Amino acid sequence: MNINATLFAQAIVFAILVWFTMKFVWPPIAKALDERAAKISEGLAASEKAKSELAVANKRVEEELSKSRNESATRLADAERRAQAVLEEAKARATEEAAKIVAAARQEAEAQVVKAREQLREQVAALAVKGAEQILRKEVNASVHADLLNRLKTEL
Repeated sequence: MNINATLFAQAIVFAILVWFTMKFVWPPIAKALDERAAKISEGLAASEKAKSELAVANKRVEEELSKSRNESATRLADAERRAQAVLEEAKARATEEAAKIVAAARQEAEAQVVKAREQLREQVAALAVKGAEQILRKEVNASVHADLLNRLKTEL
């Protein structure tokens, strides 16, 4: 066999193999590679979109957390103000009630003092009458001397 003929035959077989590969094998492989590249680019685009949505969602979450913190602080401050107002109102009512009780107690004490003075005046008048009776050794008529006894009571 001749080397040139073998080389020529191998070149023809190689050309047929290249033509067959380009005609029947290469298009499905290229199509599969293109589909794979498209899926990868779609996945990357979806990933970027998800990242941006995640950043937006995180920003919204932070805003909501900030808003709820501010609202909580406001509500807490309002509750503290209400508690102080209720406490001040209760103190004012208690002070007012204590003043009423003290005033009532003073009036009652004054009434008792007046009553005690009246009783004491009557007792002193009775003792004065008894003392005068003993001094005079005769009985003094209280109904006859009522005006005198009343003047004596007022003087005491």
